[in-house]
Amino acid sequence: MKTIYLDHAASTPVHPEVAEAMVTVMREQYGNASSIHAYGRAAKRLVNGSRDRLAALVGCRPDELVFTSGGTESDNLALFGAAEARKDRGRHIITTAIEHHAVLHACGRLEKQGYEVTYLPVDRQGQVHPEQVREAIRPDTILISVMYANNEVGTIQPIEEIGALAAEKGIVFHVDAVQALGALEIRLGELPVDLMSFSAHKINGPQGVGALYVSRELVIEPILFGGLQERKRRAGTENMAGIAGFAKAAELAAQQLPGRAARDEELRRIFLDALETEVGAGRFHVNGHPTRRLAHIVNVSFPECDTETMLMNLDMEGIAVASGSACSSGSLEPSHVLEAMNLPINFLNSAIRFSFGLGNTTEEMKLTAEKVGTILNRLRKRR
Repeated sequence: MKTIYLDHAASTPVHPEVAEAMVTVMREQYGNASSIHAYGRAAKRLVNGSRDRLAALVGCRPDELVFTSGGTESDNLALFGAAEARKDRGRHIITTAIEHHAVLHACGRLEKQGYEVTYLPVDRQGQVHPEQVREAIRPDTILISVMYANNEVGTIQPIEEIGALAAEKGIVFHVDAVQALGALEIRLGELPVDLMSFSAHKINGPQGVGALYVSRELVIEPILFGGLQERKRRAGTENMAGIAGFAKAAELAAQQLPGRAARDEELRRIFLDALETEVGAGRFHVNGHPTRRLAHIVNVSFPECDTETMLMNLDMEGIAVASGSACSSGSLEPSHVLEAMNLPINFLNSAIRFSFGLGNTTEEMKLTAEKVGTILNRLRKRR
């Protein structure tokens, strides 16, 4: 049976050139970058060289990048690190209701530690408006965290406008850019952002490695303690192979960015056109912003079929997709993102996220739409 992987928003296949770079490191580099002998110095050069390459690609200074174990740690370091460093100035934090759980659960923990968090709503297209942020700012606001692009519906947030508001008030601004990296051009030197989170496995790099941009003017407290690595901001022996793979993946993503945008738009158009043919224009709804969005994430509701049924049927057809729902005790709970968008209940309970990238073809888009149509027709006949 032919299999089709359409869950790139969750994790992407490792690019062959990335895998090759990582294998070379694992075979040839085994020193500890904190050691002073020749093996340690070689390891240090590899880590710093990778940092230099990644920094050049996102437009920041190398010493402003902290390597982490991935997006979740980067988000946690940003929130806990910034909050702890500024707790004497205030204890109010602003975020949105559609953030990744790495941010939302960190905010929940901060609330238990005595901080107050404002969770801003979004509109029906998944966007937060800068004026909402302005109205939420208080004299004791110390941190604002808003994602660059949503991982479930792909909606892009107005981070430049929000960042300008934060800078005006002297508030630290964190952006979770895990989904945006590789899909949007990022030039940190031109953005009003103090902290930005990245992860390698969303750009055809390895799982288990990421980075946090920390503006050189900003001081954050570490959340891991031990060694003095990463300029005392993140203790722990560096994941050399992962870091080298991350840098290589970022280079490839930057080279492919202009062509990727056009390619993603083409795959999206072909998929949605095929759905109209196979399912019917009035029988599905695309969730998210129509233009301010990542092209490779297509969140679609099929009101005639609940999310779990569609997921299982597509899986049996060899097609891997996802929902934004959380699984609890064997059943799916509605997506917190779609709930925050106030979608009708039939859209909320029937949403599927299709996300594509390296290796996907136009034929796969058409075949997936065909399979969706077959599943829905089969369900209709049972009624």
